[in-house]
Amino acid sequence: MSQAEPKTRTKIKPVVDLKPPLLFRVIYINDDRTSMEFVIQSLVHYFGYNESAAEKITHDIHAQGSAVVAVLPYEVAEQKGIEITISARGAGFPLQIKLEPEES
Repeated sequence: MSQAEPKTRTKIKPVVDLKPPLLFRVIYINDDRTSMEFVIQSLVHYFGYNESAAEKITHDIHAQGSAVVAVLPYEVAEQKGIEITISARGAGFPLQIKLEPEES
């Protein structure tokens, strides 16, 4: 017995119009109750800042009322915002995180 080999055709479509993911700014909003220590540690833990950079950003948040702490693809920014908010609430802090689209 002989076996016939099936004929297959694979149609490859060229990739067109792939755009990089939209980037979003992760913004910490200052408040009177969230401790500076918590903000510093969240910047170190979630965004990989060193202590010195995290302290400077924390002072900027306090002085200016808010600061952009990272610019990330939407899904990553959203996930980090959720994780930080959950951590803040668990520690009894009302820290607010806002996401805004990065302007091109």
